[in-house]
Amino acid sequence: MFLRDDQRYELAGVAVTRGPVLRMPSSATLTPRESPVDILRGAATRIDWVPDLGARIGSLDWWRGLATCTALCAASWALSPGIKPLVGAVPPPLAGAEWDEARAQGITAIGQGAATGRRMAANDLVAPLAEVPERPTVELSATLGQGDRLDRVLMRAGVGRPDADAAAALVAQAVPLDDIAAGTRIALTLGRRPDRTVTRPLEALDFRARFDLGLALARTATGLAMHRKPIAIDATPLRIQGLVGSSLYRSMRAAGVPAKAVESYIKAIATRVSIGRDVDPADSFDLIIQRQRAATGETRIGDLLFAGIDQGRHKVQLVRFGPGGADADGGGDSDAGAPPRTDGWFDANGQTERRAVSGLPVSGRITSNFGLRMHPLLGFTRMHKGLDIGAPYGAPIHAMTDGIVAFAGRTGGYGNFVKLMHGGGMASGYGHMSRIAVSSGTRVRQGQVIGYVGSTGMSTGPHLHWEVWKNGAAINPRSVSFASVAQLSGASLRAFRAKVAALLAVRTGT
Repeated sequence: MFLRDDQRYELAGVAVTRGPVLRMPSSATLTPRESPVDILRGAATRIDWVPDLGARIGSLDWWRGLATCTALCAASWALSPGIKPLVGAVPPPLAGAEWDEARAQGITAIGQGAATGRRMAANDLVAPLAEVPERPTVELSATLGQGDRLDRVLMRAGVGRPDADAAAALVAQAVPLDDIAAGTRIALTLGRRPDRTVTRPLEALDFRARFDLGLALARTATGLAMHRKPIAIDATPLRIQGLVGSSLYRSMRAAGVPAKAVESYIKAIATRVSIGRDVDPADSFDLIIQRQRAATGETRIGDLLFAGIDQGRHKVQLVRFGPGGADADGGGDSDAGAPPRTDGWFDANGQTERRAVSGLPVSGRITSNFGLRMHPLLGFTRMHKGLDIGAPYGAPIHAMTDGIVAFAGRTGGYGNFVKLMHGGGMASGYGHMSRIAVSSGTRVRQGQVIGYVGSTGMSTGPHLHWEVWKNGAAINPRSVSFASVAQLSGASLRAFRAKVAALLAVRTGT
């Protein structure tokens, strides 16, 4: 609204001054005059014409709403047109030939008189059968279960015992029955039988006995005969390379490396490189996996053969080299008392390093260190020649490295005690066991369980007393590194180098 004089304009509270200002009192209001129509319209809008008849029952608004509803219903009934519905013409019913034709071609339930097409009634040439004839052949499929036998699978499928035994004997000539993988599907064809009292004869059998061999059995005039179906296999390994990126595991999975191979790769590389600290996003990984591709299209992935990582300044290349005629010389810190081990990961020079499974032979906490201490039972200070490791009763105790059991039994204050000879003048002892799991003279591997935590001998509670000797003198076990090194030599080294050359010749993505 504008208030105007000769020198001033006001618009929505914003004033532009040109001269004297005309101000109105703050209490002054303008009340426009309302017409009677406006007054009635306002009153009508304030009335609730459709009150909720379920609320405030009995009030004036409720009675007014009931009256309004009754009036509307009465008006609707009074103003209804009352038009009667129109009845359509009904076609005349079919009869005679027309009814037969319509019924034969009708689509409805047979119980309501429908038929499909035209049919002829049986004549004198139709002879009733005493029983329904069997199919001449039956085709079945059976699956070899875990721990199951081929002959039992065939008999459960309906093959007679003589045919099942003959089929199993023929298959055993091509492949050992125990080598057939569980889950192998067998296609069977059973022939005609003379009567229902005997089993059907085995006419044909077809299945894949090995990844590279299929077998088929067929009945001939002289009995069952076997046909071999060799399958061509490409055994070229799969080589995958890529950048480590933000996550080594995710990058390898994104490159198509199977999860099992990724786990094997990380375990192998972790023996030489700290994955969390030393590996950078710019480093590149390189691995080679066993792979077999059949001519029929199937692919089978095997173990990890090669694990490498290139850090620019440092390159790690590890090759899996298993037993089978290979030998290893105990060079460096190898275990003289332990049997030679050639299975595991070797670097390109044919050397492998095996470390302890963990820092302690049992999972627990150190309760008493090496050195002078007050004996908890004797009450005076004396030399404590090992470490006391508190652990739950019955916890497994592991050998820290390979060795030979020199003693396993009960001895003095040590209680149940095991002593291992590791070669090179090194020996270790484990006391207070609740139970011993090895015997004297046997060889143990690194990480093998040799006993269980207990409280035998002079002990105040379940724990392990662990001692280490160097040339007969007790030393602090925490000062000893239980890593061992083995070096290939001779024919095994030549075979290893030939394998390394063959693996590195594999191209990426082939």
